[in-house]
Amino acid sequence: MKRFLQLIIVSIAVGMICLFISQKFTAKNHSSSGEKIYVYNWGEYIDPELIKQFQKETGIEVVYETFDSNEAMEAKIRNGGTHYDVAFPSEYTVEKMKREKLLLPINHEKIPNMKNLDSDYMNMPFDKGNRYSVPYFFGTVGIVYNKNIYPNDNFNSWQSLYNKKYNDDVLLVDGAREIIGLSLNKLGYSLNDTHRQHLEKAEKNLTRLRPNVKGVVGDEITMMLEQHEANIAVVWSGVAAPIVQESDEFDYVVPKEGSNLWFDNMVIPKTAQNKEGAYKFMNFLLDAKINKQNTEWVGYATPNKVARAKLPANVKNDERFYPSQETQSKLEVYKDLGKETLSEYNERFLNFKMSLK
Repeated sequence: MKRFLQLIIVSIAVGMICLFISQKFTAKNHSSSGEKIYVYNWGEYIDPELIKQFQKETGIEVVYETFDSNEAMEAKIRNGGTHYDVAFPSEYTVEKMKREKLLLPINHEKIPNMKNLDSDYMNMPFDKGNRYSVPYFFGTVGIVYNKNIYPNDNFNSWQSLYNKKYNDDVLLVDGAREIIGLSLNKLGYSLNDTHRQHLEKAEKNLTRLRPNVKGVVGDEITMMLEQHEANIAVVWSGVAAPIVQESDEFDYVVPKEGSNLWFDNMVIPKTAQNKEGAYKFMNFLLDAKINKQNTEWVGYATPNKVARAKLPANVKNDERFYPSQETQSKLEVYKDLGKETLSEYNERFLNFKMSLK
């Protein structure tokens, strides 16, 4: 009986020690106050190690969710099911969300690391004075191609994609604004054109490209290029950057007729419940050292001039991904076209995709 009681006492003692260790471990990994921020971002768009670092430095737990389109993100914020504290919309969506009062004004004084941002990428038309948004990453839309397969070919024009020699060898990103846009640019129209006749011409012009199109694809575009399933692709610059920087086989060009200059941005939705935590997270991501690490992990171009200065010379001086002022002057930022016009873009793009089958 005595031995039985001793075993019970030892078991209780061991249990209490384990509970104490567990509580200490939990305290190290989470805020003792239970403070959290809810972050809503594109997939694979932040170095996971930086989230861990932020949690460790601040004691604020990050609840991180991802979306795959601006429309899905906007709808979820509008419905208010989750009270996100920081979200990452693209420029035309910032414009729309701002107009529909889905965003809170940003207090710049609470984000001192905004001083690290390059003025060339601030004060854009979609948010003058950056009252509601802070630039996160930016880039262009262009053509990546295999130089070994086409060593003497010049892809500095959208017209080049239509050459009959590229039959069944061109991949296109799955984006209505991007693909209808390249046709509009080729015809000399704006990426933000709303004239029905111009959009009709753009759709009709794309039908001439149809024989050359291998497919309209998503994330698999990099793999398909590397495995030589196709040798030319219309892509976002962030997709092209790791391809051309890791292999001498490929090059990336922004066509001379013009293209898109896009921005993904940090915003605070109006339903945010931890604004102070949101400011801390945004400021953390704009720290030069942190931003450099994040830029190298994500692969897109950073608007953070101090972080950019810390990048390797072959990256920070690469005008294919950090366009010169001359090139930038030919680029357009997407505008919010309104529901009706956007639906027309989507419908015409869908018609084109269906015609490929």
